[in-house]
Amino acid sequence: MTDTRAYHHGDLRRTLLTAALEAIEEVGPAALSLRDLARRAGVSHAAPAHHFGDKAGLLAALAAQGFDLLAQTLTEADDDLLEAGVAYVDFAVTHRAYFEVMFRPELYRADDAEVIAARGRAGAALRSGVAALPTGGAPADTDRDALAAWSIAHGFATLWLAGALPDRVGDNPREAARAVLRRLATRPRASPPLMASIME
Repeated sequence: MTDTRAYHHGDLRRTLLTAALEAIEEVGPAALSLRDLARRAGVSHAAPAHHFGDKAGLLAALAAQGFDLLAQTLTEADDDLLEAGVAYVDFAVTHRAYFEVMFRPELYRADDAEVIAARGRAGAALRSGVAALPTGGAPADTDRDALAAWSIAHGFATLWLAGALPDRVGDNPREAARAVLRRLATRPRASPPLMASIME
């Protein structure tokens, strides 16, 4: 695709973002360069800067997309905290390039309005299940429960992606996550609930 056709059809931004995801899968977000991105997309070296300004702008756009996709994924769990936790892990595994960008705010503009809005939507999708948790008569501590539960699911996903989990967990991330998270979900209220919120 030439620069002219890409600009004319309004597809260059999407083409660059797709190429960036492919590059991140190969080299990671820190090693991504706009020059290499332009080469992959078959456009001029100036094209990425024209659309995103710089690498931080490009990664901010990817982070916003990633948080929106995560929000959609979690919403489909229908406030089932166990399934939300499984969905979170599945998102990390199936959308690894997004996942590696979203949680590296030092690489992009974390104060970007689109990122903030998308992150808020993901947080709302996760928090929606917290209010429905039974308290067993104990006072709820939603913020602490949210942080603990998110940390558990995120930690499992990160360990899976790093190949750091023992072989006995198997080779199916969804089922492995479900087995681990179900143990937490059945613990007394004194332990953190399964899944909840995201950094806000």
